Amino acid sequence: MLIVHHLNQSRSQRVLWALEELQMPYQIIRYQREPNMLAPPALKKVHPLGKSPVLEDNGHIIAESGAILEYLQERYDRDNHFRPQEEVEKLQYRFWLHYAEGSLMPLLLMKLVFSSLGKPPVPFGLRSLGKVLGQGVQKAYLDKQIATHAGYIESQLAGRPWFAGENLSMADIQMSFPLFALLSRGGIKTLPNIAAWKKRVETRPAWQRAIEQGGPFDIPGE
Repeated sequence: MLIVHHLNQSRSQRVLWALEELQMPYQIIRYQREPNMLAPPALKKVHPLGKSPVLEDNGHIIAESGAILEYLQERYDRDNHFRPQEEVEKLQYRFWLHYAEGSLMPLLLMKLVFSSLGKPPVPFGLRSLGKVLGQGVQKAYLDKQIATHAGYIESQLAGRPWFAGENLSMADIQMSFPLFALLSRGGIKTLPNIAAWKKRVETRPAWQRAIEQGGPFDIPGE
């Protein structure tokens, strides 16, 4: 039996979605975030990094969303429903599978951090300075970078419904977390192709079953 170590409001939602698309039976072990929004220490008993998701299968402990999705596709997607076979589409598939965490998510995490510098748990006496610093970094660098990436993604979805072509793939599942995060922080009206992609995701029965299993998936804005 596959076991998913699932943290609420986290990247592990992608693993549940993938398993539902593959129609694989699985067990969920649930963890709740601490008040500071970090993962609980109990996850370190599963994997030394103490992060989610973690997948257990046949004695293997697998961490990192991209690695888990690739593992599931290679092992259980025997007819390659979720990995394209045409050369151009395979290149797109590989790019988006790695781009999600390698390029887009670091920018969104930095924006979240810098937008929080004027709020608790930053000490009260430093919040004013932190707010000014955070706004300055966002205006001078992060917002421009995120706009560039959002524009690029928007253009790539202009001619196709899914990231690697006409069919949903593991690349879409990997891109779901950063794109839901991007849209939660504004700009949805200026990103119609991304917004349409999100609607296609949300209407899939497997996505809906994953939400039922994993709980609400509402990434907070700034």
